[in-house]
Amino acid sequence: MPNVWVYNGEAYDLTDFMKKHPGGEFFIGRMKNRDITTVVNIFHRNPAKVKKMLQKYALGRKTTPEDLHPKYNAPPFLFHDTFDGRRDTPQFDFETKEQLLDRIRTRLNTKEMQAKVDRMDFLFDAVTITLVLLYILVQALRLTVAQFMPIYLFAPLMVMLRISLSGAGHYYNHRPQVRFNKFFAHVFDINYVPMSFVVIDGHSLMHHPYTQSKVDVKTNVFTAMMELPRYYRVPLHTVHKLAHVLTGMLVRTVEISYYAVRFGVHNFYGTWQRGLPHYIGMIFMRVLLLGELVLFALRGDFVAWFVQFVLTTWISTFMIVASHDFEVEDSANTEQIEQQDWAVFQINNSYDLTMIGNKYIDCFLSAGLSPHRVHHVLPYQRSGFANILSEDIVREEAAKFGVPWLAPKNFFLDRLPLLVNHYLLERSRMADEKNFGLLTEHFHPQALKTSFDYILKGFAGIGSI
Repeated sequence: MPNVWVYNGEAYDLTDFMKKHPGGEFFIGRMKNRDITTVVNIFHRNPAKVKKMLQKYALGRKTTPEDLHPKYNAPPFLFHDTFDGRRDTPQFDFETKEQLLDRIRTRLNTKEMQAKVDRMDFLFDAVTITLVLLYILVQALRLTVAQFMPIYLFAPLMVMLRISLSGAGHYYNHRPQVRFNKFFAHVFDINYVPMSFVVIDGHSLMHHPYTQSKVDVKTNVFTAMMELPRYYRVPLHTVHKLAHVLTGMLVRTVEISYYAVRFGVHNFYGTWQRGLPHYIGMIFMRVLLLGELVLFALRGDFVAWFVQFVLTTWISTFMIVASHDFEVEDSANTEQIEQQDWAVFQINNSYDLTMIGNKYIDCFLSAGLSPHRVHHVLPYQRSGFANILSEDIVREEAAKFGVPWLAPKNFFLDRLPLLVNHYLLERSRMADEKNFGLLTEHFHPQALKTSFDYILKGFAGIGSI
């Protein structure tokens, strides 16, 4: 496809800008043959400067259908079969009317406020380093002096540490993909559920700009699982994710590296050297997760590892869909979405999650979803602590647009029961379509084949986000 990036219906060639992008080469590379209008306006503190810079790379023509990749040049399983990005991408109006986001940024962009934000980012990183040390200490104690780290203490501690570190990785994925962050962003994967290499694109460039639209890949997190008979889902998905740890993610890692060689690393990073830290981080995390499993098995302590694995995997999986109403199917209507103020839509369609009631602790325990509405309005901010600091401004400006600021929802009391009922207890799609009874749903030959295939897909790395 041509070297084209689309902004407001005009064609641009950003090939020469890739290495100069302050946010890193990755974001420019992944947005090739996509519409960058929304991303430019929401991921920068001062979009006006970006728009002025873009003029240097204008091709002087309107975009054509051939300029845009219909599937976002992304793995096809991320979208529904009928998805066409040229038709299904919402076109928000950032030019002709007053924007809530502009009002918020005006108050945040003062020197005094930015100094406070920088301090919060520093504190967030300091807490993250402490969590890494605790993560190492807890596992070392369990492996060497297990009497000081009994399983009833080890398992919940590991669950909290993995989810908290994944929360830090959540924000590292939103930061500029430059220097050491290309490596550290992969800590997002430490809760066994995502694959940062895919998520930086899918989460940052598809979910955040186009929340709950057909572009939003998070709406498809449970798609494959909902094909399974309802009472098979917990055991089969657990085995599916275990297979990911054993071989699936390593297979996917090799596949991604192969595609980079085949299609040219320069398309994503400009040079091999600039792309290498991304690949080293991805490989390191896969080897770490598998190495921990092997080490605990060799020490005769597989049960302890497995208990923390199951709890981490399932809590993290439900957290992904807990902060939006993804269980409400067919809620995405492109025309209705694009008629709204972008920031207003984000606030109205996101939840803040609480875990124990302290924002600074919940920020980690919820994998970054505690100050979630601010995070969705300001996706370029570097930490959850910065979002907590900014919440008063966002809430006050939202009120001027008539947007109610609803109370946060508790993950365990408000969201988890609804999600379990929907994603684990509803009939499989085939059973629903063909009106199967409970026994037929679980023992129909096609259901058994689908279940068997789901396990195999785990070993092949298919179905990961």
